[in-house]
Parts: sequence; C-alpha cells; structure tokens
Amino acid sequence: MRSSRLGLLLAVALLPLALWAVLPVLSTGSPRSRAASLSSKIDRTRRQIEQKKGRERVLSTTVQRYSRRIGSLQADITVLQRRQVRIQADLDAKRAELARIQEELRQERIRLARLRARLAEARVALAGRLVELYKADKPDVVTVVLESDGFADLLERTEFMQRVSDQDARIIDRVRTARADAKRTAKRLDALEERQTKVAAAIEARRDEVSRVRGRLVDRRDQFAAVRSDRATALASTRDSRHHLEGDLASLEAASRRVQAQIAAVQSSTGPTAAGPIRPGSGGLIWPVNGPIVSPFGMRWGRLHAGVDIAVPAGTPIRAAQSGKVILLGWTGGYGNYTCVAHDGGLSTCYAHQSRYGTSMGASVSRGQVIGYVGCTGHCFGDHLHFETRVGGAPVNPMGYL
Repeated sequence: MRSSRLGLLLAVALLPLALWAVLPVLSTGSPRSRAASLSSKIDRTRRQIEQKKGRERVLSTTVQRYSRRIGSLQADITVLQRRQVRIQADLDAKRAELARIQEELRQERIRLARLRARLAEARVALAGRLVELYKADKPDVVTVVLESDGFADLLERTEFMQRVSDQDARIIDRVRTARADAKRTAKRLDALEERQTKVAAAIEARRDEVSRVRGRLVDRRDQFAAVRSDRATALASTRDSRHHLEGDLASLEAASRRVQAQIAAVQSSTGPTAAGPIRPGSGGLIWPVNGPIVSPFGMRWGRLHAGVDIAVPAGTPIRAAQSGKVILLGWTGGYGNYTCVAHDGGLSTCYAHQSRYGTSMGASVSRGQVIGYVGCTGHCFGDHLHFETRVGGAPVNPMGYL
C-alpha cells in the first residue's frame, strides 16, 4: 500500500518534467514560430507596398508635370497655328495683289509697246515732214498773197497754210507726249516690279519664321510626350507590382489569421492565463496587461494609430487601468470587441480586440478589476491588446498616463 502510494506521488512529481521535455518537441515548427515568420513577412511586404506607393506618387507627379508642360506647349503651338493661318491669309491677299500688279504690269507693257510704236510712227512722220518742208521751201505769207488769184483763192491758200502749221504742231506735240509717257511708264514698271519683289520676300520670310518656331515647339512637345509615356509606363508597372504585393499581403494576413487561430486553440487547451501582478504606471494609471509595446501611438501606414499595442497571449485577463464606469461595450468595426471606461476629468480608457468581455455595459469597475480578455477580434494580425486613452473623446498618447 505504501509502495503504490509512493509510486503515485513519484508519477505526479515527474509529470511536469515529462511535459517540459515534450513541449520543445511539440513546439518545433509551432504556430508561434510560424506566426513570427508571417509577421516579419507581413511587415516587409507592407514596407515594400509603401515604397511602391511612394514611387507611384513621384511618378504621378512627374506625369502631371509633363502633362502641364505639354499642355502649355500645345497652347503655344495653337497660337502659332492661328498666327500661321493669319499670315497665310495675308500671303494669299498679297499674292492676289501681286497678281493684280502683274496684270497692271502686263497692261503697262502693252501700253508702253503701243507708245513706242506711236513714237516711232511720229518720228517717221516728223522726219518726212521736215524733209518735205526742206525740199519745198515753205512759202511765206507774202508769196501766198501775191500768187493768189482773187480773194477767194487767198482765203483757201491761207487756210491751207494754217492746216499745215497745225499738223506740224500736232506731230511735234505727239512725239513729245509719247516720249514723256514712255518715260513715266518705264518708271512705273520699275516701281511695281520692286514692290512685287519686296512684298513677296517679306511675306515668305514671316511664313518661314513662324513655320520654324512651330516646328521647334512640336519637337519639344514630342520629346515631352515621349518622356511622359516612359513615366506612365513605369507608373503602370509600379502599380501592377503593388497590386501583386497587396495580393501577397492579403494571402500572408490570411495565413497569419489561421496560425493565430491555431495558437488560440493551443493556448485554450492549456487552461486560462493568469492576469499577473498589477503594474502601476508613472502617469497615474496601471498597465492593463504586462507585456512589451510592439506598436506605439502615432502615424502608421498613412493614418493615426490611436493607441499602443501590447503583445500578450490570447486569453490574458485585462485589468481596468483606473476606476470608472463602462460607457461603451460591444463590437466596434476594426476594434472588434471593444470596451471603454470613463474616469474623472474627461479621461477615458479603451480596450480593443478582446476575445470576450469580463464586465457589462454601465457597470462600475475598480482599478485593477478584470474587465475582459485579450484576443484578436476585428482587424488584427495576432493576439494583443490595443489600449487607448482619450480626453474628451479625442485620442492622446497613453504613454503620458502609464
């Protein structure tokens, strides 16, 4: 009887040692190690995603900047195109004017040729008349009077002499007028030809200059468009890479949740976790759980992380950081199971991701009283307590109170 009782006592005494020897074997490749590995991969993937987002912002800004520069160049090109259209219209008008000038030149050339012909005829007629006068020895008035047969014959002879004189005067005047017209027409032709040359040269120079400026602007626009296309391609590639990383992150987070579920199952099978001793803070509150802070208060992933994350196993009892009244208790979005306790002076403390509650809505709790249990409800990637302090409802850094 004494030997059997002694054997039973030895078995009970050796049971913890046996469990201690078996636990390392069970922990090889355990959910905890897998969770740590997944957590590391999740953090690394998140950093890569943030880097991709930063590159996307830079590339987006670059693409927008080049788009604005291309838009500005296009506006300048449009202005030049309008100017080119106006110059072309001016050139067309000047060409029409040149056509009219050319027609005037043609008419003046024809007129000049006619004047030259008339001048030649007048010169021939004048020369012939002078020869005739020289040969005939133009009679004077006395001869005409003396040789006339009566008064009627005298009148006829006098009229004849007047006609001869008038004809000679007309011939001379015709030659003089023809010569003057010829000189004036020649000068007019020279002026029209000079004007035609200057107008055509000026308009063509303006048109060519506008064409060159527009060509340079088009080249710059095309260069900017090529750079923008390269940046847009890089942006699309970066976004595609980020989407792949986000898909990988979702897979890692799903795997992490499965591992956490396994951890919770293992921990629940080993019995409840002790709350541990009360740990007073230097700011007037006590620590709700005893564990390291794995994520501080502040900006995280582009938004405010409104509390501190304290890493402790699932099922760890959560103590009220100060005496007060429960003013919020229930599921609250990404917080999961969420409890808030109001204290004096507008201060309240809140506890998120609980696996279950240890108090009720409206209850009065004392400092250090268990009000819930750590878990991973809502948006989380592992068992921990998300602890917040709020003043007037606004989140403040809990480290000023712990």
